[in-house]
Amino acid sequence: MLVLLGFAMIAVFMVLIMTKKLTPVLALIIVPTIFGLFAGAGLGIGPMVLDSMKSMTSTAALLMFAIIYFGLMIDVGLFDPLVRFILRKLGNDPAKVVLGTAILAAAVSLDGDGSTTFILTTAAMLPVYLRLKMSPVVLTCVAGLANGTMNILPWGGPTARAASALKISVSEVFVPMIPSLIAGLVVVFAFAWLLGLQERNRLRAVAPEIWGTGDARMPDAGTSRGGTGRFGFGRKVSGPAGGTTAVGSPATGGSSVAVLERAEDLVDERDSAMADTALDPNRPTLRPKLQWFNLGLTVAIMVLLVADLVPLPFVFMVGSAIALLVNFPKVKDQSAQLIAHAPSIVAVVSMVMAAAVLTGVLNGTGMVKAMSTWLVQIIPADMGPLMAVITGVLSIPMTFFMSNDAFYFGVLPVLSETAAHYGISAAEMARASITGQPFHLQSPLVPAILLLVSLAKVDLGEHHKKVLWRTAVISLVMLGVGVLTGAIGIG
Repeated sequence: MLVLLGFAMIAVFMVLIMTKKLTPVLALIIVPTIFGLFAGAGLGIGPMVLDSMKSMTSTAALLMFAIIYFGLMIDVGLFDPLVRFILRKLGNDPAKVVLGTAILAAAVSLDGDGSTTFILTTAAMLPVYLRLKMSPVVLTCVAGLANGTMNILPWGGPTARAASALKISVSEVFVPMIPSLIAGLVVVFAFAWLLGLQERNRLRAVAPEIWGTGDARMPDAGTSRGGTGRFGFGRKVSGPAGGTTAVGSPATGGSSVAVLERAEDLVDERDSAMADTALDPNRPTLRPKLQWFNLGLTVAIMVLLVADLVPLPFVFMVGSAIALLVNFPKVKDQSAQLIAHAPSIVAVVSMVMAAAVLTGVLNGTGMVKAMSTWLVQIIPADMGPLMAVITGVLSIPMTFFMSNDAFYFGVLPVLSETAAHYGISAAEMARASITGQPFHLQSPLVPAILLLVSLAKVDLGEHHKKVLWRTAVISLVMLGVGVLTGAIGIG
């Protein structure tokens, strides 16, 4: 009976979320409560939930203050110089533009919010893509790859969910997976460079009169002063002093085709185009005089994160307090900053606390134990020691077709309990389960990816054609590196 109730509860929970009949928070509270009462929990359901909730308070605190900290760093302009640097160094070479897009998306993904990452990346890069006649699908593909890989950060959501569901610390899950994260990013940048080379070749084929066939270089100073310089992929052009050079003008012969502006002009236009966005160069929250202080504080927090000397929630609590105090000395401004990030905090923290109902009922009623015992009986003995690897592979399609909430709070506890019979720890199962995140983030169930394709005016199907197989490769690479480094063990 407990096995049937357990699987039925998970099925109802997933269906309600996937069909959007209930929000994840409501489903996490209502569904387990009903099934817990059917399982005979009675008045004991309250203590079950509270016991589970105690183990999740640190995760909720980590998410809350990490969102505040990185949201604050974006507001005060910590990432603005990186955006300007990338745009100035890209030139007119599509390969560099695409690689720069990946670097920018990965950097902004540090705030843990996919929507923010896609808004900023699209705002910064889409005009460059359009100006250079590059495909916006390449932009959405690269941004999706970078953000999906970075989504395993402790404050990104999936890692916190896995840790909460299995009642272990977030740092215990994340820190051993840092080599996998680095490997995933290397593959992301490799894919970005190859996509950029494809765009370069495509543009050469469709507009050889503009792009030429030489090497890719930025226009030099002579191009805009009347001298001879190199444009695009190395084609020499000349023009009148102080004017815009044109390929095929009377000075060069041939048909009249306007040359694209210099990279410096792209940056200037990009600054004005960012007005009224989170990267507005005139926003009142900018603190340029505190740039080095904010950078040093962020580096210190990252070092403490990796060293794992102090609990991560406390690190971000102190970091957020220092950042607020130094950047916004006035109490009124401090309150305004907290209020500005409140919607993101409420959405994430309420979900984590509501998850205590599901995990409390699963464990308190004995459903998880009964379900895992049943699974042990049907899984061939020779496959049991590979449960962590199997979970990593399963996480790729399962997190695509269901929400993270459904997978981490509904499926992972059962798989973990089963794996325990073969000597595989909960931490190893949690690490394996997050390797499917690059693939998950491309799911139409993820609002952020719908926002990305909407901003870039790209068809979701076209995006999927280019991105899905690449994200599957990244997920498998992260899983493989996790096994090689011992972060994901084989029983």
